[in-house]
Amino acid sequence: MTYRSQKIIALALAATALSAPSYAEDADSITIGFATATSGFMEAYDKPAVDAAMIRIEEINAAGGLLGKKVKVVSADTKSDRAEGAKAGLSVLDQGADMVVVSCDYDFGAPAALAAESAGKISIFSCAEAAKAGIQGVGPHSFGASVLAEVTGATMAEWAYEKKGARNFYKLLDTWTAYNKATCSGFDWMMEKLEAKDAKLVGSDTFKNDDASIAAQITRIKSLPQEPDVIMICTMMPGAVSAIKQIRAAGINSKLLSGTAMDGSYWLSAVPGLTDFYVPVPASVHGDDPNPDVVKFNETYKEKTGSAPATMHVYPGYVAIDVWAKAVERAKTSESEAVVAELEKFKDEPTLFGPRTFTSELHSQNTGRLLIVETKAGKPGVVGDWTISEPVPMDVLFK
Repeated sequence: MTYRSQKIIALALAATALSAPSYAEDADSITIGFATATSGFMEAYDKPAVDAAMIRIEEINAAGGLLGKKVKVVSADTKSDRAEGAKAGLSVLDQGADMVVVSCDYDFGAPAALAAESAGKISIFSCAEAAKAGIQGVGPHSFGASVLAEVTGATMAEWAYEKKGARNFYKLLDTWTAYNKATCSGFDWMMEKLEAKDAKLVGSDTFKNDDASIAAQITRIKSLPQEPDVIMICTMMPGAVSAIKQIRAAGINSKLLSGTAMDGSYWLSAVPGLTDFYVPVPASVHGDDPNPDVVKFNETYKEKTGSAPATMHVYPGYVAIDVWAKAVERAKTSESEAVVAELEKFKDEPTLFGPRTFTSELHSQNTGRLLIVETKAGKPGVVGDWTISEPVPMDVLFK
């Protein structure tokens, strides 16, 4: 977050303190605020997660609500802008939010989360994969519903080694975002362990998401004594498609590994016949998830929204509401401190999209079972699952 953004947030919070609004408590309801994007580029990430969250809220209300109270929803548009995010956070708090769901990215969700923290309210990042989306980046009332990017990078390295017999690895990092860097950071951590066995990182390189050409990087890969078994490409849309297309067009047939940002089939027509491309996901949008309850959820999502889930970014929105609601029931109150205390007791707490653990040191997931989706001849499908052999340590998450 830039200094300017921090200053805007601070001024907004100061103005709120001066006006001293009183949040009238509704004895008959508990309120969830959504400070997320309903316009701008972040809408593509936020809306699916919010839609999934709404499904869980409907389920809770249909079952009698929380603590015998109906769950109410208020919302404000961040407009995919950090300064507007701070205003959106303040807006839903002013509307009486007991908890605030914020955007699917640390940088864009943090302003609203910081507003909630200042008010002593819980915030949950719907699908951010940065460890800072929690205690270290916001404060003790903030949580992340997703599995961390470092976990996905580590998962792909270990899975490829154990299940695909990969021994020669190559790393290609798109330096555009913190997410990409975190994915490769987890990959690097796991590679150190694999190199202590018989694996080898035969090379690494970087590019920028908006690079029109990665010809130089491809030349360096092709100049290796032998083609790598796998290439870990830590990237995201929109530049990812161009990079992958160029790699395959150059005749490089190495297995390509990537992170959750590359889930979904919506982009595959741009790389016709893509094969040997693998990503980790908490659940599958492709109709082949091994858990029938996930398949049922996908059908419900389609009924409610008019279209099936396009990527895994849908699922953490459901998880965000689910874990918070469980903690409220166990605390027997929606008061933030009591709910935080219950959340920090979660140890492999089951959810529809995988277990969740929170501690007083980490409010995100530094391990977890992930499905592996392979794209073969342009068609993605689940080919297995993997849980890393040990959690990603704190010094890797916050280096």
